Amino acid sequence: IDRIAVDTPYYSGKHKRHGMNVQVLTDPFGRLLWASAALPGSTHDLTAARSHRIVDALAAAGLKCWADKAYQGAGRHIRVPFR
Repeated sequence: IDRIAVDTPYYSGKHKRHGMNVQVLTDPFGRLLWASAALPGSTHDLTAARSHRIVDALAAAGLKCWADKAYQGAGRHIRVPFR
C-alpha cells in the first residue's frame, strides 16, 4: 500500500509498521485524566513529556507522579524506579 508523505514520520523501517507516542495521565485507579496529541513513535518518552509540558505542569501544581525508567532525569516531581 502506498503511504502519503504525511505518514512518513510515523513509519518505522526497523519494525515495518507505523507507531505513535501518546503520553497519558491516569488517576491511581487507572481512569484516564488526560491524553496528549500523538507524536512520531521514534520520539523518546521524556522528550514527548517535555514537549507537551507535562513536567512543567506537575512542578507548577506541586504534584508528583510515578513513571517508568524512561523518565529518569525528568525532575523531582516524576518518580521512577531504581535502576
